[in-house]
Amino acid sequence: MPTLGYVQRLYDFLRRHPTGVDVFWAFVLLGISGIGVVAVAESDGRDPALASIPVVVGLCLVVALRRRAVERMLVLAAAIGVIQMIFDVEPGPANFAMLVIIYTTAADGAPWASRFALVGGLAAAPLSQARWPEGSTGVWGNILFMVFMVVPFALAWVLGDSIRTRRAYFAQLEERANRLEKEREAQAKVAVAAERARIARELHDVVAHNVSVMVVQADGAAYVLDAAPDQAKQALATISGTGRQALAEMRRLLGVLRTGEPEESGEYVPQPDVEQLDELIEQVRGAGLPVDFKVEGTPRPLPSGVELTAYRIVQEALTNTRKHGGENAGASVRLVYFDDGLGLLVEDDGKGAPHELYEDGGADGSGHGLIGMRERVGMVGGTLDAGPRPGGGFRISALLPLKPAH
Repeated sequence: MPTLGYVQRLYDFLRRHPTGVDVFWAFVLLGISGIGVVAVAESDGRDPALASIPVVVGLCLVVALRRRAVERMLVLAAAIGVIQMIFDVEPGPANFAMLVIIYTTAADGAPWASRFALVGGLAAAPLSQARWPEGSTGVWGNILFMVFMVVPFALAWVLGDSIRTRRAYFAQLEERANRLEKEREAQAKVAVAAERARIARELHDVVAHNVSVMVVQADGAAYVLDAAPDQAKQALATISGTGRQALAEMRRLLGVLRTGEPEESGEYVPQPDVEQLDELIEQVRGAGLPVDFKVEGTPRPLPSGVELTAYRIVQEALTNTRKHGGENAGASVRLVYFDDGLGLLVEDDGKGAPHELYEDGGADGSGHGLIGMRERVGMVGGTLDAGPRPGGGFRISALLPLKPAH
């Protein structure tokens, strides 16, 4: 296949240098026209007309520069045609340049130039036939020959105009594709921003709840400090542990922007945690989706952000199963406590989610579920894997670290 490689490189080179290609064909046309002029002169027994030389050179120049100055070359070709009629320079091979410039103008020229090329092309054959009639064919023969000569000019213009229309169509398709791509990227960014804002709001509520607990414990410790030192000591230990947890959550909260959201008022309440997964799964079962729920390892208290993230992942995964799993679908939820992390595995045996649910950011068209999962897992420093199962259905697995942020 090396030959195909050479041909492809040659083709690419020619496409990068269109003017060079035109100049080459202009020299070919010049050579053919020169031979034709000499042959006609020898057959007639006279010297070549001096006017034919600039006519031939000018038409070859039209071919050479047809793509660099379309409108100017069209005007030059028209002027050369007038000169031919005035100085009685009969058409020859060089006049093929008129077909070329009509095609080029229809394909790439300005609208006025395209119309001028069409009118000029249709008038060229009648004018030529009137200036140099065929004496041996008679009137009807001249008319038939004139009609026959009009056809190439009309076809050249039609071909060029069809090329222009095709280019405009493909340019419109490309512009539309680019616009849709930009809109998709913008929607994905908006979805990410909305999910981050919602996550930030929830984590903010968690931290506020922890601070509220610290205030209550501090008030209680101050009240029993003299009467019950042991209770005061226990309250202070609780304050210390809760404060460290709140600091860890605040560090995870940094970097999440909350812009353009109205301030919320009211009492802060704790967000869902792992202990409420039993209630969530019972609600899902009551809605008609069978769920097998198992906990492995030794359950223990977790950072509030990790518990909230685990709850939301299971909630969103089961919601996606109900949306996309189809009838008779079932799901399983595994919660695994490791020494330094919390593992989550949610699987279903349904027909599987649409491709766009786990591709290009995971936008599902309404809740942007996987976008939210990825943002939540990323905020606690975990990892998430989502995609179709080999045997059918869908799988979501996540690993959430339990080490606090420092």
